Amino acid sequence: MDQVKIGRFIAECRKNLNLTQMQLAEKLNVTDRAVSKWETGKSMPDSSIMLDLCNILQISVNDLLNGEVVTVDDYNEKLEKSLIEMVKQKEEFDKRLLSLEIVIGVFAVIILLGASMVAAFVPMYAWLRVLIIISGVVICMVGCIYGLRIEQTAGYYMCAKCGHRYVPTFKSVFFAMHINRTRYMRCPKCNEKSWNKKVLSKE
Repeated sequence: MDQVKIGRFIAECRKNLNLTQMQLAEKLNVTDRAVSKWETGKSMPDSSIMLDLCNILQISVNDLLNGEVVTVDDYNEKLEKSLIEMVKQKEEFDKRLLSLEIVIGVFAVIILLGASMVAAFVPMYAWLRVLIIISGVVICMVGCIYGLRIEQTAGYYMCAKCGHRYVPTFKSVFFAMHINRTRYMRCPKCNEKSWNKKVLSKE
């Protein structure tokens, strides 16, 4: 999606209705700065207010995502392109999230090892040594849980039995045996347990 084109379209529709950025912002319960960012292509309206924005501007969501009023003749084609583009953007976002998971995991382990080394080799009171080790363990655990949460929500797991792709619960991911990002879990569709592989796309 062309954010700059969409931003110009939002500004054009707003002006056609004789609305200021502040007036549009008040109707959507956002700041005029947020509206300004949309119109300059620096950000997109949040999905939670997209329908309200379209209703106020008297356009369809398809119009908004294309940055122009879509005619009846090419409506389906434009809609399909918009959906494909949204899927691609989600896949790219999930890919970045999974990379972040690795960074968080490495960082958490480094902190734990660093705390352990300091506690082991630097002269200090016993209570301080214990405090440093506990702090390292807590930070490492929080980092690992946060990383696992990213892995659970980014992309999908594919059942090795039926090929169904789904987002599992955090509990099932947490307690599942795993090899890297492949986890032994029960598929919600076929109800069979197998080694489910992490994939980015829904299809």
